[in-house]
This record gives sequence, C-alpha cells and structure tokens, in this order.
Amino acid sequence: MLNRAAILDKLFEVNPDSFNSLCLEVFHYQYQYNSVYREYCSLMHTDMAAVLHYTQIPFLPVELFKSYKVVTGDGAIQKIFSSSGTTGLQTSLHYITDLSIYETSFTKCFHQFFGDPADYCLLALLPSYLEREDSSLVYMTMQLAGQSNHPMNGFFLNEYEILFNRLVSLEKSQQKTLLIGVSFALLDFANKFPCNLKHTRIMETGGMKGRGAELTRKALHELLKQAFGVQTIYSEYGMTELLSQAYMMEDGKFHAPSWMKILIRDVNDPLQLLGTNTVGAINIIDLANLDSCAFIATADLGKTFVDGTFETLGRTDYSDIRGCNLLWDNQVSLSE
Repeated sequence: MLNRAAILDKLFEVNPDSFNSLCLEVFHYQYQYNSVYREYCSLMHTDMAAVLHYTQIPFLPVELFKSYKVVTGDGAIQKIFSSSGTTGLQTSLHYITDLSIYETSFTKCFHQFFGDPADYCLLALLPSYLEREDSSLVYMTMQLAGQSNHPMNGFFLNEYEILFNRLVSLEKSQQKTLLIGVSFALLDFANKFPCNLKHTRIMETGGMKGRGAELTRKALHELLKQAFGVQTIYSEYGMTELLSQAYMMEDGKFHAPSWMKILIRDVNDPLQLLGTNTVGAINIIDLANLDSCAFIATADLGKTFVDGTFETLGRTDYSDIRGCNLLWDNQVSLSE
C-alpha cells in the first residue's frame, strides 16, 4: 500500500542510489491519487507495469497548471501560489496542501548552497512580485528572512536610495549580505547606484520579459558584475509549479538538490530523452511536489552535464509539448 508519510520520510534524504526507487514510489502514488495526472498518463497510453525507471515516467506539461487543479490526495488547501503571467493570459496555479514541505525544501536547499540564513542580512528587490500576494518566490524570501532575523533585512519596490544606503552600511560593518532581485530591477538599480561590494552576494531570479531590450543571462551578469564589483552573480531557477529551486553557482551552472533532477527531451519528439551536452526542452523531477505532480515538462530550453548540473537557454513554444496537443486534440476534460 502506498503511504504518503513513508514517502515523505525519505524525500529529503534521497541519494543517487535511492533516487530511482523513490521516484517510482511517488509516480505510483500520484497515479493513484491525482486524477489529472492519471488521466494524462492514460492519454499517453502508459503501461504502469513497464515503468521501471524514472526516465520512463510521463512528464505532465507545465501548461496544465493553468487549466486544471493539479493536486494529489484530498488534503485541505493551505495556500495557492500563482505565476505572474502576462496581462490577458491565464496564470498557473499551484495548490499547496502542506506548506511545511515547501519550507523544508527551500531551507535545506539554501543551507546546501549558501549556508545558514541566520548568517546573512537578506535584502530583496522584488517589485513585480511584492505587488502580488500569491508569489511563491516572495513567500520563500520572507521565510528565509525570518530565519535570518537580521535587523536590517528589507524588501524593496523602487526605493533604490534606501537600498543603496543600507548596502553601504552593511558593507562598512562587513556583514555577510544577500541581495536577491528580479533581473530588470537589479539592472536598473545597478545603473543608478553602482557600488563596490565585497561582503554581498547578488542573486538574480530572472524577469526581463517585457522590460525593455532582452538580455542574455551572460550579458546581464557581466553588467551586474561591473556595476557591483563582484566576480560572481548567482541565479535562482524556480517556478510557481515547483517547490524546489536550483542555483547557479560560481561555475556558471545550475546545481539542484538531491530530490530534484533535470532531464532533457527532444523538442520534436517529446517522448525522446537526450543525453548530456545536447540542447533540448527541460523536464524536471521535483519530488517535493509530492502533493501536486513531481514530473513536469517545462517550456524551457537547456542542456545537462555529466556532473548533474545544467544550464538554461531560453524557451520553446508550448505547442511543442505533445501532451497538451493530445489533450486538446481529443477534447478531453480532465477531472478538476
């Protein structure tokens, strides 16, 4: 019998040796208790008995979070996270029945890659997110700030001068600081208030679309490095539909925690997975999505490397995702 508590006990302790078996447990659990995912697997003609490895598990198109309530089990909804979206377009909704899983995921991940949040002063420049009440990024940042509990922690919309003065003060005291912000706001701040930072890490979370000229991540990072006098710009890779994050570190590649894995699929044949160093669309296994769907086919392009790291390279059109077309072509109404 599939037991959610037993899966949860193992989730954040998973390692390469146990990853496949845990993926299969989560797959069977979600197939049984998630009606949307089960019907999607049925449309994909999935032979449950033939799925013996996580590479054979069907990946749910991320766009379905815009149209369906993707929930595993019957737990009460504690929180609904929504994507920012573009005016006039439908946003994704992620229904959360257990916030403690999200909190454990981002806390353990932060500890793994950056250390104890209590060691940092945390400054957040997240204007487009702070204007909403349902951002998973804002929730994560606020929770980490609570763990930091530094008296100079702060969240900023466009108060650049206040942010600048606070950074100067923190630098003088040699306080370890993390400035996390959306790309367009960090770039705007850097242009208006360049400064030489020795004790501050800069982390961008993406977010240039519709904000003037599009920049590659590499170009953005070079501009920010010059403006802030730092050698590394960090990045966070996450999305509303996930409860885990990957971080770009000093080597310029994204690193994921043990309960998250990136696979690359062929954009012309979405059921075909590709090897390392090959560009394709990104599939994500996020086992922290225990109560929604842990197997997500995204619209992002990227490639993986032999050490398990990856990079992102833009986006592909959602129409390339066979699952969405299959649902529409068959005019199937999945269970809400």
